[in-house]
Amino acid sequence: MDANEALRLVNRCYARLNGRRGEMRVREEYYEGKQPLNFATAEWKKANSARYANFADNWCQPVADAEAERIAHTGIKIAGTNGKAAAQKLWEAWLRNEMQSQSSQGFLTSLVTSRSFVTVWGDENDEPLISWEHPDSVEIEYDWERPGRRTAALKTWVDESKEYATLYESECVWKFERALPKTTNDRESQATQAKVGVAHEGGWVPRIPRGDDVWPIWNPMGTVPVVEVPNRPMLGGDPRSEISGVIAMQDTINLLWAYLLLAADYASMDARVVLGQGPPMMPILDKNGVKIGEKPVDIGEMREKRMLYLTNPDAKIDSWNAAALDTFTETIEIAVGHIAAQTRTPPTYLVTRTGMSNVNGEGLKASEIGLVKKVIEFTTFATPAMREVHRLVALAMGDTALAEQVRLATMTWMNPEIRSEAQLADSLTKKKAIGYPLRYLMELDGLDPLEIDRVMEMHDDEQRDVQLEEARKGLRDIVDPYRDEQLLLNAADDSGGNSEE
Repeated sequence: MDANEALRLVNRCYARLNGRRGEMRVREEYYEGKQPLNFATAEWKKANSARYANFADNWCQPVADAEAERIAHTGIKIAGTNGKAAAQKLWEAWLRNEMQSQSSQGFLTSLVTSRSFVTVWGDENDEPLISWEHPDSVEIEYDWERPGRRTAALKTWVDESKEYATLYESECVWKFERALPKTTNDRESQATQAKVGVAHEGGWVPRIPRGDDVWPIWNPMGTVPVVEVPNRPMLGGDPRSEISGVIAMQDTINLLWAYLLLAADYASMDARVVLGQGPPMMPILDKNGVKIGEKPVDIGEMREKRMLYLTNPDAKIDSWNAAALDTFTETIEIAVGHIAAQTRTPPTYLVTRTGMSNVNGEGLKASEIGLVKKVIEFTTFATPAMREVHRLVALAMGDTALAEQVRLATMTWMNPEIRSEAQLADSLTKKKAIGYPLRYLMELDGLDPLEIDRVMEMHDDEQRDVQLEEARKGLRDIVDPYRDEQLLLNAADDSGGNSEE
């Protein structure tokens, strides 16, 4: 690949980044509760939308959080005689890079936006550097014939004045930069300033950082060091966001709440009826302040002040029923129930009244089956990604043999079923009774490999009986002299009995 090809690839990947940034930003804002008021008529919005602009009954967040809190990569298992040591080497690198917290953020981002990325590189001491990346700053170029094979990857980021791009391919790493118009406020957080919206394309020039004497630089890993972590992609399609299907119903719920609050506002204030008189008139003045005519008061203002004028002197008034506000709340509950069903989120996470009254423990457990299966489906797609991340870590260490071992390694995950301590202890006790080894039971309990080793050492220490050890030591002191004497006698017999007695 020459410089022109690299630049064309940067522009192509960046165009795809630009194409999805707006959608990603909307999904994250809905997750955070920053939701505009949609579906209202233009007249209603003109009169009332400003009042409820900052209100949102956010159901997008629990839908994503309910799944994210059950996803955790807990370890790696490698077959072979040195498998345990190899797995521990990789897991220590995982912990040194604070990947437990990074992966928690990354998995949640995949659920909300549909994907996230992991970049692996090595420092000057061959220590792996792992970074979980946001989907609006990284894009992978896949082989058109074999979509699972990575041919290149683009990573972008910004600072106070420039935007940077690094293109990874199997042989070289190409670095570019360009000037970036400042669109952020210095008082905003650094995380906010680092986010790039839909930007212009092109204008990239080579970047040669201090310390680099060549451009491009050689890729010592020999492969594209970026991995995508998708959320349940369809065959031949893009990964899916867990909240993209919730957004329309979320907008409906917010609008119904606005209608309810407005109705409650009207119902809580006095209404007035004026008989035998028309609505008041507003004078029309010329530039000198002289009255030249009249015009009726704006009907919208009268409506806001809860005033009604009946001009006919023979008109009569009657009573009217108060607004039935429970109609709104019942509809909102139905809408939330639809969200629960469509996203396979247990009703206990969203609403407690609808369909969940007088339900025993087994019923509650059954209500979580859909969520558990969804988590398992997510880990099915995340497992190959995590296996590839660990392989890249081994390559960053310069250990190609370990990288080859990782290709068949087993990734372990937290049990997505949430059970009480009593239920879990009962299950582990029964498995122990039928012969399950202690180390496997600790895996079921959710301990990571290093913690399992620590517990096993503590268990072995407890199994040692101090008094029995002392007794054994005393027995050895008695037996050993006798054994040494017998060895001398046997040696004398072998030499023909010439040794001194």
